[in-house]
Amino acid sequence: MFRALIAIVCLLTAVLPVRAAPVHTATVTEIVDGDTVYIDPPYKDGNEIRLVGIQAPKLPLGRTNFPTWPLAPEAKQALADMVLGKRVTLTFTGARRDRYARWLAHLHVTGDGRPLWVQGEMLRLGMARVYSFPDNRGLVGEMLAMEREARSAGRGIWALPYYAIRNPDADALLDELGTFQVIEGRIVDAARVKSTVYLNFGTDWQSDFTVSMRHSALKLFEKTGLDPATWSGRAIRVRGWLSKRNGPMIKATHPEQIELLDR
Repeated sequence: MFRALIAIVCLLTAVLPVRAAPVHTATVTEIVDGDTVYIDPPYKDGNEIRLVGIQAPKLPLGRTNFPTWPLAPEAKQALADMVLGKRVTLTFTGARRDRYARWLAHLHVTGDGRPLWVQGEMLRLGMARVYSFPDNRGLVGEMLAMEREARSAGRGIWALPYYAIRNPDADALLDELGTFQVIEGRIVDAARVKSTVYLNFGTDWQSDFTVSMRHSALKLFEKTGLDPATWSGRAIRVRGWLSKRNGPMIKATHPEQIELLDR
């Protein structure tokens, strides 16, 4: 009975309509990878669509020395099975275009019944992770719920160590610099230094893993009623690109990058 209820919840989430009116209808003519497609007719002056809010396993796509991420061909095929040659509608919930001139849209496959939400279905299948930006935060809560369910079930990428949630071990994370990671741990100390808050996961801020939030990000946290400077001792899950400043660091630019695990 419980599994049946979970299946129903997943189905309803996958077809969840976005909170914006469709702005364009087209046919998907080509699949680039697991989160990028081409459409016809174009929307305004462009026909390349980036599925906003998710990150599928990456293919090299002509980039020198760029490795194929595990399950990247499978993610591309999953998206092709879902949308290639089919009519889709585009909706926008934030910034509409990226620096590569791709349209940043939510896609729904149209047809009989309620349209299928493509981002939700890719997450449900375990063929993508949530990947949000401060100017594109629409529906991230719903997408995080889909990701959590797929991860709990061990679907797709969540069955592979390559995509496993990391712990905040600084030595191990230094081997992952320049990669996108999801990390879980308990904050040892939250400190405000001038206009920046640092979440330290060890007693040595010069070498341990840290999450930083600058003033512009803190304003977004404040609007949602959150004050990261009070999070000492809290357990969190944070996602982002790992860089090095003293020890390994993720720069959080908006609240959806961090999930509080001990509410």
